[in-house]
Amino acid sequence: MSDSFKEKLDKDEQAGNHPYIRPKDAATLLILDRSGSGDVKLLMGRRHMRHTFMPGKFVFPGGRVDPSDSRISNVLPYHPQVEARLSEGLKNSKTAARVRAFALAAIRETYEEAGIFIGRKADTDQLRLGTGFEAFAERHVQPDLGGMRMIARAITPPQRPRRFDTRFLAIWADAIADKLPGGHGPSGELEDCAWLTFDEARQKELPLITTKILEDLETRLRQDPDLSPETPVPYYFFKKGRFEKEIL
Repeated sequence: MSDSFKEKLDKDEQAGNHPYIRPKDAATLLILDRSGSGDVKLLMGRRHMRHTFMPGKFVFPGGRVDPSDSRISNVLPYHPQVEARLSEGLKNSKTAARVRAFALAAIRETYEEAGIFIGRKADTDQLRLGTGFEAFAERHVQPDLGGMRMIARAITPPQRPRRFDTRFLAIWADAIADKLPGGHGPSGELEDCAWLTFDEARQKELPLITTKILEDLETRLRQDPDLSPETPVPYYFFKKGRFEKEIL
């Protein structure tokens, strides 16, 4: 993390004055499209102005992990090294179900916000999943975690109205098994969903941490164009009044 960017993060994130709350597990999905002849594109959308957390900002689809996400088990598994990295540093529950729920929350939120189904078409007409994944079962889409790659982890600082311990996950667009027409999901939480190049994304109004994740991902793609599961990832958190970075 560069000194100038770290100073911006520190200044921005010290502005809150809300009581301390424990961060909730969350996950975000960066869907990367390299099918064209030009630059890699990412799916992003603008958060509705009614939101308390980051209103009007352009973000990747994602959100809080729901309890039901940990109860979805009929899915194709992570790459073992991705699962191991997502398991690092967990407090309280360290179960495989909780780790699996990170990706499932990102997949579910991507459907709800952008109308995109990440997974594989199942051979059976009787696909059993669970709460939050009814539309997947109806379309015979089995969630597939195998192509997920961890990009970063970041915890919202104290004194914010919402706090999240977010896992930023990436997957290539060929993991899209189906989509709703219109480019929007049923929740209506994201507006103006669009596939953007890195340069186009930087022209939008972004949260500072999203800007940093874009920078990290662009650097990683130059060094690791296939997003190897072995590649270490950054972990951003707030400690003693300053943003810190560790490598997982």
